[in-house]
Amino acid sequence: MGSQGRAFDVLLAHSYFLHYDPKQVRKMRPYAPLAPLITASVLRERGLEVGLFDAMLSPGVEEFKDLLRTRQPPVVAILEDNFNFLTKMCTTRMRDAALEMIGAAGEAGCFVVVNGSDSSDVPQLYLEAGADAVIVGETEITLPRILEARDRAQSFEEIRGLFLPGSRKDSSEIVRTPPRPFIEDLESLPLPAWDLVDVEHYRQSWIEAHGRLSWNMVTTRGCPYVCSWCAKPLWGQRYAQRDPVSVADEMERLADVVNPDHVWFADDIFGLSARWLDDFSSTLFDRGVRVPFTIQTRPDLMDETACRALARAGCEEAWLGVESGSQSVLNAMDKGITIDTIRSATRNLDRAGVRPSWFLQLGYPGEDWEEILATRRLVRDETPYDIGVSVSYPLPGTTFHARVAHQLSDKTNWTHSDDLAMLFQGAFTTELYRKVRDLLHEEAITARIENKEDRTQRRKRLTQRWDTLGNALDQHRSASPTTLPGIAGK
Repeated sequence: MGSQGRAFDVLLAHSYFLHYDPKQVRKMRPYAPLAPLITASVLRERGLEVGLFDAMLSPGVEEFKDLLRTRQPPVVAILEDNFNFLTKMCTTRMRDAALEMIGAAGEAGCFVVVNGSDSSDVPQLYLEAGADAVIVGETEITLPRILEARDRAQSFEEIRGLFLPGSRKDSSEIVRTPPRPFIEDLESLPLPAWDLVDVEHYRQSWIEAHGRLSWNMVTTRGCPYVCSWCAKPLWGQRYAQRDPVSVADEMERLADVVNPDHVWFADDIFGLSARWLDDFSSTLFDRGVRVPFTIQTRPDLMDETACRALARAGCEEAWLGVESGSQSVLNAMDKGITIDTIRSATRNLDRAGVRPSWFLQLGYPGEDWEEILATRRLVRDETPYDIGVSVSYPLPGTTFHARVAHQLSDKTNWTHSDDLAMLFQGAFTTELYRKVRDLLHEEAITARIENKEDRTQRRKRLTQRWDTLGNALDQHRSASPTTLPGIAGK
């Protein structure tokens, strides 16, 4: 949890308690808080003594409160790991944890700074809970500026990229300072402060659940694409990319310090160009670095050349943002891909020896039973190695959210990552989408059964269940499903 025995100048923390999310406990894929660890290294370069409260494998907020009592840090910065896609969900359970941590730090007399997708979306909640400042965007420049201004008793209103309370703490007034430009030179940032986390606790958790330790890295920030439902509250719609040699350097250093068996690249889009992938692959090959890794990418980037480069570099699995088997739904999402592209990418990866896995999304406005069956058909045809299934989730700041905001009631966020509640009027009820999710997962499992007779029999039983659900659609149909431009309502 940081430097033992020495006083902290600042205690970094985050509020993603894996144990508060039943689905993630079952999956048990904990990752260290990468964004706070990079910021910790930046603060250390400025001579500050930094501690870390890592919530990921902590039993709960009480452990954070204990640390406050024993170490009495003057400053607490609750910085969410913005590379962890689960934090973008802004679940209410994690929000409640963050607000409780802010309150505890304030009661302990700490100066409190927060950063994350949720605090950027609803800063008032966090300021009212006791935060002295909310950082919008990246923290590596802004947090040191805040600490310098605090030491010099200077106004924070001259610092870019902040939400600040107004003249009275209980006022609804919020001061927003001008936005801070994005960090484009990622090479200027130091390596994460891996020594601040309990590596062996992660190793034990991973090995007990999966037989090996996976660790996280990033090579980029941002995403240049314009999918209507995708939120970019922190990294923005830009694409800053590290040099492939720098990434290889980090992989070598990570092997010495942490020694993981696998790397998860948490980039929204890994390797935007085949040229970068080829350079990366060649660098790793020349150095003899061979650590299996997993990435996220787009189908339209996975041509044969890119897939061969990934395989040569050691990529064992690539998660594709497929979303739907219906072209009309993809068009409405502004995905910019075709069904043929999805098929081609999946086959290219498979031929190269990289496992193709898919993210799927149910319930986007205009999707009806026919489109759902098209997704099932695509899964059956292309047999992805694994799938992740969600429902359309209107996140603030997206085109999708703006279109359905008038429908959102008191429940605007999921409670946990397995909630899968429809927050707007889709074609069907939440119950039906949960059943479809389960059926799609079974389709993916069935597709990997090697025995043809067993596979055929199981698929027959699955088809019967699909038919039963299809015959009960009237029980699950919404009275006023949302329609959007680009896709006709049914």
